[in-house]
Amino acid sequence: MRSKYYILSALLLSFCLSGCKVKRPKEVISEKKMEDILYDYHIAKAMGEHVSYTDNYKKTLYMEYVFKKHGTTGEVFDSSMVWYTRNTEILSKIYENVTDRFKKEQGFIDNLVSIRDNKPKISQPGDSVDVWIWDRIYHLTGHALNNKVTFKLPSDSNFYARDTLSWQVRYHFIDNEPDSADAPWMAMQVMYTNDSIISDIRRIFNSGIHQVHLQSDTLGDIKEIKGFVYYPATRDSLNKLLMDQISLKRYHSTDTLFKAKTDSIDNEKQEEEVKSVITEEVKQEKPVTQEPTEAERRRAGRARPAAAGTSREMAPVRMNTDTLK
Repeated sequence: MRSKYYILSALLLSFCLSGCKVKRPKEVISEKKMEDILYDYHIAKAMGEHVSYTDNYKKTLYMEYVFKKHGTTGEVFDSSMVWYTRNTEILSKIYENVTDRFKKEQGFIDNLVSIRDNKPKISQPGDSVDVWIWDRIYHLTGHALNNKVTFKLPSDSNFYARDTLSWQVRYHFIDNEPDSADAPWMAMQVMYTNDSIISDIRRIFNSGIHQVHLQSDTLGDIKEIKGFVYYPATRDSLNKLLMDQISLKRYHSTDTLFKAKTDSIDNEKQEEEVKSVITEEVKQEKPVTQEPTEAERRRAGRARPAAAGTSREMAPVRMNTDTLK
């Protein structure tokens, strides 16, 4: 009896839910098809916003292409949107799915844009990240059209002040190791937003892993990083060079700069400077004389004869020698 009660309750609940569900008319586009149309619709609309005024007719062509692709018309789409806007829960779910599709496609689109513009997409966050986005292997022959590898990496929001950059390459000299005349150059340069520049350059004379390491503590935010490998092999000594295991590591600084407390020292220094200035000014000032009063004149007149040299006998002072004993 209890199991029958549970089954009956479940059937009643499912019947209520099915009865409460909004019924979509036949002439309204289905939810799945509406999702596909809205996905292409917003792409076409974004493309139409970037056309020039003279090519304004292309906006209509983009929209017509979307409706033709999905086998519908603009009138059916508009009437279906009227019904979906009255049922906001269903429309909200459709737009959630459309947004998820755009997010999944964003990485692919970013890669296409970076390849087209020859610019890297935004780097990954983290304290120790490899930001190299170009090929990992190169083959140089020393010929004019195949004697160098260059890169230019602009900074982004994941670059911090005081970052350290380390560019590492493994070199293989296939024929013979080079001499001082045809050894390749490896160089890297970091430019900061205040136009300060630090750089390092070195010659590569043997096979193996070599790196350029740059770090600055006080120059501020990084603007861009540049680098190159130049293989100046002469015609008489062409030597094939293979480069692989290329990486460009970015390290965030984990320590803090030491800053001495200068408040008390500076205050004492300033006080000493003020005192010396005041003392110097006092020395340079002339003494101020005041007119003597009448009483001071009379006292000075009576004391003048004594000051002129008249002597007065002083009464002798007798000492009792008994007390000293």
